[in-house]
Amino acid sequence: MTLELYKEVALTLDLPQHQLRAGDIATLVDLVPHPTGGEDGCVLEVFNAVGESIAVIAVPVSAVEALRADEILTVRSLAQAS
Repeated sequence: MTLELYKEVALTLDLPQHQLRAGDIATLVDLVPHPTGGEDGCVLEVFNAVGESIAVIAVPVSAVEALRADEILTVRSLAQAS
């Protein structure tokens, strides 16, 4: 899997502390090496449906995947994430 900076990615796991679910879309803004050799990380910016930034989060690389042509985007209320 090749992740590109400033491209959209999909979460592969739920992040209830941020009201996010697997499948939610975020923009990859940085790749961060683990300081002691563990799994590298990603810094993501999450936007609402009208393009307003709602969160900047750090997750392990395994928590994201590149978008694929056989996928379709959807919309859900942020209040439904809990």
